[in-house]
Amino acid sequence: MNLSDMHIVLTGACGGIGQQSAKALAEAGARIIAVGRDQSRLRRLIDKLPRYLSDHAEHDYLVADINDDKQRIRLVQQLKNRKCPPNTLINMAGVNQFQLFERLQEYEVDQVINTNICSVLHLTRLMIPLLKQQPAARILNVGSTFGSIGYPGYVSYCTSKFALRGFSEALGRELADSSIRVQYFAPRATSTALNSGEANALNLELKNSVDEPYKVAKALVSFLNTKENNRYLGWPERLFIRINALFPSLVGLSIVKQLGTVKAHAPNEICKEVS
Repeated sequence: MNLSDMHIVLTGACGGIGQQSAKALAEAGARIIAVGRDQSRLRRLIDKLPRYLSDHAEHDYLVADINDDKQRIRLVQQLKNRKCPPNTLINMAGVNQFQLFERLQEYEVDQVINTNICSVLHLTRLMIPLLKQQPAARILNVGSTFGSIGYPGYVSYCTSKFALRGFSEALGRELADSSIRVQYFAPRATSTALNSGEANALNLELKNSVDEPYKVAKALVSFLNTKENNRYLGWPERLFIRINALFPSLVGLSIVKQLGTVKAHAPNEICKEVS
């Protein structure tokens, strides 16, 4: 399926990567249905997207909180009622959190797990019957390097992204005899508003590479054009992922050496909201 044939439901469209992805996808000829909680930001995003489309297939937005079960159901019903139903779902909505696990409140852990994995599972489950009606369809789940490498200070986040990677793999195999392809896309650290000041300071001290959202968006568009199931961004992150899969103790020793720095930068409390 070419990008010009894709009618994409993009969750987390108000976020830094989401906005840039919407723009890059629209420039490639895809039709966008942006999903988020902030109507004014969604409207501004849609107004800025390039329009190379016919009148019956314009970009659009739908306001919904994907963490709310009733709003998820309403969202899917709205999509079913459209004249041109979508054939692609990009699960990009997510929340990041830098904090030592023992300092987190229960609601903070729940927020990360619910947003990054539970809501994705529930929305995708509701979308599958609709996507199956299309001759060709796609589900792309946006994960993270931390979905393959456990890292201190990001225990809840790593847990959710490890689960998302497993979900993508299992669902892809389950849908292998259908019209739906499942892909998993894993950026490394990216400069967005979801990063706290402490997280930015940690990346700076450790000299971690941090990508700009537009570069991640460009890589996402490139990935959608391939037959690959998975793509991991960044070097040496891709190397570390491979080594961690084969020799996790080696990567673990390297990360443990950074533990003092991580703890020194960890805040006393944190709560970041979904984009």
